[in-house]
Amino acid sequence: MERSVLLAGVGSPPPTLQPAMAGSENYTDAEVMLRVKAGDQSAFDFLVQKYRRPLVSFMYRMARNTAAAEDLAQEVFLRVYRSRQSYEASAKFTTWLYRIATNLAVNHARDTRKERPEVTLSLDEPDEETGATMDVADAAMSAEEALVRRERLAAIRRKVEALPERQKLAVIMHKYQQMDYKQIADVMKLSESATKSLLFRAYETLREQLKEFI
Repeated sequence: MERSVLLAGVGSPPPTLQPAMAGSENYTDAEVMLRVKAGDQSAFDFLVQKYRRPLVSFMYRMARNTAAAEDLAQEVFLRVYRSRQSYEASAKFTTWLYRIATNLAVNHARDTRKERPEVTLSLDEPDEETGATMDVADAAMSAEEALVRRERLAAIRRKVEALPERQKLAVIMHKYQQMDYKQIADVMKLSESATKSLLFRAYETLREQLKEFI
């Protein structure tokens, strides 16, 4: 039942809310989630539509598997829906959401560590930032420059994947999800200074290991 409720919001038109939530741009995500708690299904659909793509991207960077990323993102929303009655707007909605996502991602990584093959990139794999395939050279790039860029992206992805779990999570949230230190600290239940230290160590490791590409 819950899964069908979730799927109803996937692939539907751009997020809109029922008349009771007209002028949704004036509502915070926490206020929308309180509407979900009160039984407003359209409010839940709105949140699914708003955060589905960022969550799939986040999970893909953790799982390196498209199907697993989709499944994990769906599980996040199922847990959000199941927890609606206990939700309290004491923190930013995104902090609560990504805390659920982080726990799922870490558990999945631990459960599948022995099953995962070495991360590789196919020649026609689309770039996650632009959607373009990397074998199609930019008009301003020579074939050699395009190859170097592709090798650099592949190396970065491998090195990020190889970071210790907490460092990898912090880098993904900071670099790819554009979350600030405070948001990451809240999600990971760290102080801001500890978060900055964690990211500093991660970026220093990456800088050292990627010297030939910098």
